[in-house]
Amino acid sequence: MNITVVGPGAIGSLWASYLHDAGHHVCLWSRQNTAALMVQRDDHPAQRFTNNDPQSLLQADILLVTLKAPLVEQVLSSIRQHIAPEAIVMLMHNGMGTADSVKALMPDNPLVLATTTHGAYRKSANHVLHTGQGKTLLGAANHNGKQCGFLVDVFNHALTEVAWHDEIDHALWNKLAINCAINPLTAIHQIRNGELAQTEFRDQLQSIINEVCCVMQAEGIDAVEANLTAMVDQVIHATSNNFSSMEQDIAHQRTSEIDFITGYLIKCANKHNISVPTNHALYKAIKQIEQSW
Repeated sequence: MNITVVGPGAIGSLWASYLHDAGHHVCLWSRQNTAALMVQRDDHPAQRFTNNDPQSLLQADILLVTLKAPLVEQVLSSIRQHIAPEAIVMLMHNGMGTADSVKALMPDNPLVLATTTHGAYRKSANHVLHTGQGKTLLGAANHNGKQCGFLVDVFNHALTEVAWHDEIDHALWNKLAINCAINPLTAIHQIRNGELAQTEFRDQLQSIINEVCCVMQAEGIDAVEANLTAMVDQVIHATSNNFSSMEQDIAHQRTSEIDFITGYLIKCANKHNISVPTNHALYKAIKQIEQSW
């Protein structure tokens, strides 16, 4: 298939490399103003990808959008005229809240949402490391997206394990719960994920999870606080040596995804008149750090 990866950061570069190895024609669309980009995965030979070519974008069967959430609407708006109306748009990023704007921007395109637990780290601009095996879930975000179950085979052939989720919002909310717990705390304290296992963070983590659980239940998601706690603890342990994406954004003075993680939670909480003071304080702390730059 013709696949364009829009926003080839760590996870986008990882998928571009694996999809290329699986035999697909993969191109990139990035902020780099060059006609080609090299990507090396782990110790494999570097691969050359066409970059920012409007004709390749027009021929794309799938747009794998791995941009950070704050950039999704802006970038897709800028390249909308080069996207075929039947091209499948797949959003794969941390946080929630971009799907509605993409539906409005491209109402006829099949829209698929994805979440992955694969670990990826950019060692340098052209070198990505696959730091942890995981699972990828796909699901439809509009009517045309429901016809795209075949993508499981396409992506599973490139990088296992991939599954279709009929209620993808449930999976995205579970991922959001993990991000709400881990990302702001690690960013504020500039620590690795594993350091959140220390007792000093236990009460704060539990308060975050309790608030997220209440909002999830109000949103119609079957959430149990004990299960969310176990899930967060498991990720903290499994990724103990990793820095979260938000920690890295704050460390490098880049705009974080806080508006699409904790900010999205707060927006939903307000809709249901639910108080989320712990998450609100973390949101405010991250925004103050960003504004100080």
